[in-house]
Amino acid sequence: MLKKEEINNNKKNFKFRSNKERVNYFLSLFTKKDRVPILIWADPDALASALAVKRILQNRVEKVIISNVNEITRLNNQVMVKLLQIPLQKFSPELLKSFNKVILVDSQPTHREEFKNIHFNVVIDHHPISNNFSAEFTDIRPDYGATSTILFEYLKTLKIKLRLNLATALVYGIKTDTDNFEKSANLHDVIAFHSLFKHVNKHLLNKIESSSLRRSELKYFKIALNNLKYLRNKVFVYVGKVTSSDVLVLIADFLNRVYETSWVFVAGEYKKKLIVIIRCDGYRKDAGKLAVKVFKNLGTAGGHREKARAEIPFSNLNIEPEEFTTSSLIRLFKKYFKEPKSLTQKHFKEAPII
Repeated sequence: MLKKEEINNNKKNFKFRSNKERVNYFLSLFTKKDRVPILIWADPDALASALAVKRILQNRVEKVIISNVNEITRLNNQVMVKLLQIPLQKFSPELLKSFNKVILVDSQPTHREEFKNIHFNVVIDHHPISNNFSAEFTDIRPDYGATSTILFEYLKTLKIKLRLNLATALVYGIKTDTDNFEKSANLHDVIAFHSLFKHVNKHLLNKIESSSLRRSELKYFKIALNNLKYLRNKVFVYVGKVTSSDVLVLIADFLNRVYETSWVFVAGEYKKKLIVIIRCDGYRKDAGKLAVKVFKNLGTAGGHREKARAEIPFSNLNIEPEEFTTSSLIRLFKKYFKEPKSLTQKHFKEAPII
């Protein structure tokens, strides 16, 4: 009998003496008669982690699928799915009727509205532990840089032979969520990456990584540069209506490279929601906590120390999308940075546009 010790808000995130105990308990939850969907908010780490769970369960249950809740619009992710032949089924509430156990990876039930009314039997994640959900088995490790690292340890414990596509997916998942080991990584991530890299198809990995931007999306960078404002060492920009929220992430990551910029706030309108992407250096800062503070009563928000995201229906903001500006974005955050109550032009720095 395994020793079970409840931690963190009475959720069943057990302490195990070894990875072998943890993996054996995970497998004990499933039988040959089970039909299992693995739900994800599809990004590289989630896709890779789900592919690993599918590999683990494929001969142990009657059926196992990967189901993406979100539309996959980011070009890197589309190329990853295509080149690595990741089988996906688009999620709908009706899909769950033909399955009896549900797994969530690289997220938690409170992170997305789409997850909140679903009972998950298993939750495996590396984001900070959130409240108000329960599952028969949770493995949440906020000190890990990627959920892909956790699933690599499962595969290693079970001595499952790594196929090229799965190894490539896991390496890409680790690279993206650790920002190529610049942030949010620990020794486990390094060991996993080193062990996996020998099995990777480097040509496929390079193709996936280099496919980040469509020509049609270049216009948003021009809009961002024209609209951005600096408030001391913080950069704010509202891009307006976008065809994909992923382009806001690309802009935020680009601006986060600018010297003497410690905070980046990029926002845009997507599907009648204000999408806000936050980046910072993580030194004495916490983007995830800031996002929750600002938006917890307006929409969904969360993330890590260095990066976070919020999604707020414009109907909750009492402002029409066409009236929203970069100055509106600044006002949402102003009180959290102890800036002067009355901001005048002297507090802003214009970015040199060339």
